[in-house]
Amino acid sequence: MPDSSESSPSHSKASTQWWKLIGPGLLYAGAAVGVSHLVQSTRAGALFGMMMVLAVLGANLLKYPFFEYGPRYTGATGQTLLEGYLKLGKGFLWLFAGITIATVFIIQAAITVVTAGLAERLLGWEWTPQQWSLLLLAICIGILALGNYRVLDRLMKVIIITLSITTLVAFFSAFFGEHQVSEASMTAFSFAKAEHLAFFIALLGWMPAPIDIAVWHSVWCVASNQQSGQRASLANLLFDFKIGYWGTTLLAVCFVALGAMVMYGSGEEPARQGPAFAGQIIQLYTASIGQWAWWIIAIAAFTTMFSTTLTVLDAYPRVLAQTSRLLLPKMAGFQKERNIYWFWLGITAAGTVLLLFQFLSNMRAMVDLATTISFLLAPVLAWMNYKAVTLPDIPQEARPDKWLKWWTFIGMALLIGLGLLYGISLFPNYGSG
Repeated sequence: MPDSSESSPSHSKASTQWWKLIGPGLLYAGAAVGVSHLVQSTRAGALFGMMMVLAVLGANLLKYPFFEYGPRYTGATGQTLLEGYLKLGKGFLWLFAGITIATVFIIQAAITVVTAGLAERLLGWEWTPQQWSLLLLAICIGILALGNYRVLDRLMKVIIITLSITTLVAFFSAFFGEHQVSEASMTAFSFAKAEHLAFFIALLGWMPAPIDIAVWHSVWCVASNQQSGQRASLANLLFDFKIGYWGTTLLAVCFVALGAMVMYGSGEEPARQGPAFAGQIIQLYTASIGQWAWWIIAIAAFTTMFSTTLTVLDAYPRVLAQTSRLLLPKMAGFQKERNIYWFWLGITAAGTVLLLFQFLSNMRAMVDLATTISFLLAPVLAWMNYKAVTLPDIPQEARPDKWLKWWTFIGMALLIGLGLLYGISLFPNYGSG
């Protein structure tokens, strides 16, 4: 596969066509703008008001380097982060595989059940969340069978732009609107309260997304290279990534603000069940824009969560397929990575359905469990990503600058500190003094 240098004519021509440079970054956005934004960010604003904007901004700033290392590694090597983990030592890739297999079903289930709630609200069919989830997973599998990366890339550009426009319109409408609030219904956030800290950890777990997505992003970058027939430069991949990353940060702030301006202090609590909470999300928009926009908002919210379900359902099998190939290259009968992909896709879908049918109690509990697990595992994956982009074979010009390294160390230290504080909060005497 030919390399595209900074000075080549093809690169100079491509760099002026910025729209064509956006691809894996929007897939990142499609995977990120889902539960963490529609559910967790909205809940944060509804429960604790505008101060949670600082938490969301802090989380995005804190985690930036960990996600940036995905496209950075691919831009420097033309390979995925999985191959970087393997270079660190086979044990690191086995560790990643173990983390992925341990979390795949709970994360896919949490995302799918939220999408199911929005589907029920949109179409009005009185199905169970499990039945909706089965239908949605079947549709996603059908889409992936049609075209895989090409289909994902085209769908995401339309979906993310549509949601971005409607969210910004709703935000400014709510900002300049009037809202009735009651001081008695307002709750001040406190780290001294175990339940507040537990929610904070759950919010940060998927804000802006699980750190696993750095690996997914690198895999999508390689898929994009294969699709186009040429290797994207490091500069192009980082440009694409920053568009997706900071765009999702802006949307997260808007969701927190919408929850704060429309629900905080109103006496209305975020619902626990999927369909009810889906209705509240749509109501946030219509209360700001107007009831006339109900169908537009409902479709935008559903397509956003559906895109998350689709991208995550693609990412896990894609990553596990390559992980399997790297760890077990002599697997008889599964030499073609596409065969391994479909094997893991079937496992992911079956495990998700089993979890939803056997253990689904309420949406909020499932989401909080998935996001908390992601938060506690974040420092491990963050450190692995850093080690991968500082391997000896990484060109000096592609290595993170000193300031980015310090940013990484500070972020990891804060994540570990918050994790320890959360562990302490699980003891009965936490906050009693």
